[in-house]
Amino acid sequence: MSAAVPHRRPPRPVSRGLVAAKAAVHALALAPAAWLGWQVAEVWRTGSDALGADPVAEIEHRTGLWALRLLLLTLAITPLRRLSGQAVLLRFRRMLGLYAFFYACLHLGAYLVFDLRGYWTQLFEEIVKRPYITVGFLAWLLLVPLALTSTLGWMRRLGRRWGQLHRLVYAIGVLAVLHFWWLVKSDIREPALYAAILALLLGARAMAWLSARRTRAGR
Repeated sequence: MSAAVPHRRPPRPVSRGLVAAKAAVHALALAPAAWLGWQVAEVWRTGSDALGADPVAEIEHRTGLWALRLLLLTLAITPLRRLSGQAVLLRFRRMLGLYAFFYACLHLGAYLVFDLRGYWTQLFEEIVKRPYITVGFLAWLLLVPLALTSTLGWMRRLGRRWGQLHRLVYAIGVLAVLHFWWLVKSDIREPALYAAILALLLGARAMAWLSARRTRAGR
């Protein structure tokens, strides 16, 4: 007699539209890094001014800006899902969050390699002396456990604690905007724009939380 084969739930089919949408998001998220990489190669090969008068500052600015943009896009997924009713949007949240971490690592790496010339220990001196580096490094440090626990396996292992851990993204958003704000010396219009977007996103979440609390209290 043959041994009984345990019943397994068949995998949920993935639509072609979702696969195409994810491929498009991957391409769009990688495009800034690819373009920057091509420009760096051009500067290295030909000595052109593709990155302006201060290539190091341009590299750091762009990688940091895309880390912030993708972080805000990650925070925007839940409010957009509530407004649109499209639960499929949640399938892109983890991807965008990991790309935010990817660009944050590029940003930190560019600072360590180009500004500190590989003297890693000097980073700790800079953290103590410069508040904008302090909050920026703290934002990156808090992103690390979120990136490491972004898999379904960690979600199952941590259970309810997974959601509690990933609420750190709100603090990370505040620290990232503050880092950008303190970094800018004179014209604060750009960091102010991102601060306004973050305030709107956090405000939307606070309103949803208060509404859910009132609903539970009225039952």
